[in-house]
Amino acid sequence: MIRFRPSLLLLAAAPALLLSGCGESVASSDAPAAGSPAAALAPPTPGPDGKVRLTAAEWRARLTPAQFHILREAGTERAGSGAYWRTDGKVGVYHCAACDLALFDSTSKFDSGTGWPSFTGPIAADRIINKVDTTYGMVRTENVCSRCESHLGHSFEDGPPPTGLRYCMNSLSLRFVPATPPAAPETGSK
Repeated sequence: MIRFRPSLLLLAAAPALLLSGCGESVASSDAPAAGSPAAALAPPTPGPDGKVRLTAAEWRARLTPAQFHILREAGTERAGSGAYWRTDGKVGVYHCAACDLALFDSTSKFDSGTGWPSFTGPIAADRIINKVDTTYGMVRTENVCSRCESHLGHSFEDGPPPTGLRYCMNSLSLRFVPATPPAAPETGSK
């Protein structure tokens, strides 16, 4: 009979625990700069079925290397390294960084303490496709964009009410669009 020491089990499980956020970790510091080609391209046009299908070369031309790794290869950014992980009170909508589909409203964002932007749920159930992910010896729910099937992150059943879910997303998989403030009422001069 083989006996394991508890310290060896913890050591063996440590890599899986560190990677349980999403997948292989990358730094998220290379978001497209305002003047970069990736930021300047118009969102891809969906086909007749409403889906966006591009070749790997076309995605590479639109995304930074880190975005490509996360969105198209199911990678993840390091905890606390992304632009959106903090709850900052900004009002608006988080869109898919690959195809610009509106995914999450800022009112569903909360501080999960994980270092990744977390939401209680998407704007509408049809915006996210859930897939079973068995990488790293775990069973998780992977979340992909329903329009372009880009990897966004994972969801877990440890979130706050009203859903009890935590959609743990990568900042590089999202693009924040601030809400447009209402126009000031015109005052007529007489």
